[in-house]
Amino acid sequence: MKGKTRCRKRRVSDLKATRHLWSLAGLGQQGDRMEAAVTAARIAASEGKGAVFAPLAMGGAGGLRVGGLPVDRLARWLDGVETACLTAMRHLDDVEAWAARAEAEMMPLSGKTPPSLRAVLIEWPVVSAPMAEALTGASRAAVQRNLAWMETRGLIREVTGQGRFRMWRIAT
Repeated sequence: MKGKTRCRKRRVSDLKATRHLWSLAGLGQQGDRMEAAVTAARIAASEGKGAVFAPLAMGGAGGLRVGGLPVDRLARWLDGVETACLTAMRHLDDVEAWAARAEAEMMPLSGKTPPSLRAVLIEWPVVSAPMAEALTGASRAAVQRNLAWMETRGLIREVTGQGRFRMWRIAT
């Protein structure tokens, strides 16, 4: 009985959170809870399995635009989700191709830092030297040396243009 109560409380909590996020995003009419309730109910009914996250921001503003009939808004939202998912999949393909290229080019390097640094760059969109140092457990000198090596070979690109507080990203 205790497990069922916990499950019901979680679903009610998920429902409330979805309604709140829906209204914050401005997706419903003032006081209109139907769209949010349907979405929340579907998520709760599926026990949170499936696509509970959609990278809408990657698809442009169309999927987030408020106004018009609910049918039109739903169509824009679905188009936005589709565009965003395709964009995200292309990005992941680029990261996967970069990882293979970086592994091949970094083969001659010895030590633990090169593969660890490569893994950090795969997982994070931008990386600073202190962040890479913390995530790899390598020394600052080793991280900076490997970042410089990767940059000269075109594997990564410095994005801030600063002398200090620099950040790098993979060069796809």
